[in-house]
Amino acid sequence: MSDVFEPEVVAQVARHMNDDHAGDNVTIVRGLGGVPEATAARMSGMDADGIEFAAAVDGVEVPVRIPFAERLTDRAQIRVAVVRIYHEACAALGVPPHD
Repeated sequence: MSDVFEPEVVAQVARHMNDDHAGDNVTIVRGLGGVPEATAARMSGMDADGIEFAAAVDGVEVPVRIPFAERLTDRAQIRVAVVRIYHEACAALGVPPHD
């Protein structure tokens, strides 16, 4: 794992994703994480190369890691990378993204 992002930054991103985008987390793990049966998902970590989730499947948490398209080098890139992943997941599932 890379230490490009301080633990506080990862915690802030996780809090935002889990509090404001819980449904998007599920879309991401279903569409790109190989866990189409997930009923819930929470962001559990992130580094410069990818984002991690704990997906709920039949009451059991399953770890899921989604790689970023490119290595991130600064905080401003995080939102762009996560939005891209969300849109890719929507496309893979054939559902329209929300704005």
